[in-house]
Amino acid sequence: MSKKINIAIIGLGFGAEFIPIYKRHPGANMNAICQRTESKLRQVGDAFGIEKRYTSYEELLKDPNVDAVHINTPIQSHASQSIAALKAGKHVACTVPMATTVEECRQIVELVKQTGLTYMMMETVVYSREFLFVKELYEKGELGKIQFLRASHQQEMAGWPGYWEGLPPMHYATHCVGPVLALTHAEAEYVSCFGSGTIDKNLITKYNSPFAIETCHIKFRNSDLSAEITRSLFNTARQYRESFDVYGSKKTFEWPQVEHEDAVIHTGEVPSRVKVPDYAHLLPKEIQAFTQAGVYDADEKQHLSFIQGSGHGGSHPHLAHAFITALQEKREPYPNARQSANITCVGILAHESAMKGGEIIRLPDFTQSR
Repeated sequence: MSKKINIAIIGLGFGAEFIPIYKRHPGANMNAICQRTESKLRQVGDAFGIEKRYTSYEELLKDPNVDAVHINTPIQSHASQSIAALKAGKHVACTVPMATTVEECRQIVELVKQTGLTYMMMETVVYSREFLFVKELYEKGELGKIQFLRASHQQEMAGWPGYWEGLPPMHYATHCVGPVLALTHAEAEYVSCFGSGTIDKNLITKYNSPFAIETCHIKFRNSDLSAEITRSLFNTARQYRESFDVYGSKKTFEWPQVEHEDAVIHTGEVPSRVKVPDYAHLLPKEIQAFTQAGVYDADEKQHLSFIQGSGHGGSHPHLAHAFITALQEKREPYPNARQSANITCVGILAHESAMKGGEIIRLPDFTQSR
């Protein structure tokens, strides 16, 4: 039997959603939790029966019993906390994005090479039921030759924590970059992006980013494929939508225009509605229920991810399972450090391109296989 992996969860907002998943996973020990706010730490620890608790991330990293950390903190902390964990000898799972700069991505990739440790960016969309459905169609040959991919993530962030205010749309683009690259395990070679519209003046000052919407084209490396991604955060009238479309020579999959409607499959020129199945059967029976519901009984306690987007498409237990089994089997997860850097740098460099009027910018070599 493979050794159980001792997991510590860092950040207990969204991160608390994963505690019972790891507790029930047959390959994991839910070992410790970390939260700066003592009252929040106590509340979550008591609710889920977690005895080992830290208010200091630095102290947690000194704990020799912690094998891996799962980071769920604000995005500005992701890179520094991932780097600290790798330097402390811990494997890392980190919520998106990997980092906020290309240099931070490079440092993480280099540390993974130096240490031999595992890094996985916990990109929800590439483990969602919708993605798993399209992946199955693709692998069975039902889509035919993939001709084009398109994805969008539109969400109004008014009222969210202050660090979101005025964030460049493409700096949080992994939910639409991830699926278009992951379907064929492609790599981005270069990007060109245009900004459109203007957000409120008081939102612009924090990041010096004026655009309401950013739209990027991605050229795939060693491929005839390209993809288009669209991202908005403020001052754009649109229901929440995390979507991707895949255009094939035989069949095309299109995300529904309105949340909770069925997707559309075009066979040739004939469209039909399709109910996307759940993929809980791919998981250990102990955690299968988490593809359909959050971890709390009362709706008012549910994290927003289970109100908007149906729990990230049931991806949470798939993410945890992918990380744990990669560690147990000593293999690379998807996305690994290099792949995560390629996905993340698309967004970072797309915004840079938009600020330069659509200039083509190439992805750095460290994000690509050679």
